[in-house]
Amino acid sequence: MFLTLDLNSEIPIYTQIRNQVVMAIAKQELKEGDFLPSVRQMAADLGVNLHTINKAYNILKQEGFLTVHRRKGVVINPTDKYKAEKEYYKNLKEQLEIITSEAVCRGLNSEEINKIIVDIIKDLNNNERGRENEC
Repeated sequence: MFLTLDLNSEIPIYTQIRNQVVMAIAKQELKEGDFLPSVRQMAADLGVNLHTINKAYNILKQEGFLTVHRRKGVVINPTDKYKAEKEYYKNLKEQLEIITSEAVCRGLNSEEINKIIVDIIKDLNNNERGRENEC
C-alpha cells in the first residue's frame, strides 16, 4: 500500500494516514485479512514519527477497521465488524450536515452536492469492479 502525505497540509499526518487507509478499504485496495506494515516499518517508510503512526493505527483500531496482533501484526478487519451502527449513522449525519452547510454557504445547490456524492460512490464502485477483474 502506498500512502502519500501532504506535509504542508493543515490536516494532521495521523488523520491523513487514517483517511487514506479507510479510502483504500472502500476502494478494495485493502481487503479483509491484508496486513499493514508495523508501526516501526510504516514510520520508516513515510519518514514520520512512530507516535504519529501509532495514533493513526489506534484510531483505525477503535473504529473497527484494524486489529493489532502482537505476533501477526496489523490486519484489516472483516467488513462486518465495522458495519454501520446507530452511533455511526448519528456521527455520519452530523459530519455530512457540517460539510453540506459549508457547501451551501459557498453557493452550491442540492443538485451539485448530490452529484459530488454520486460521483464519489461511482469512483469507489468502479475501482472495486476493476479489482475484481484483475488476475
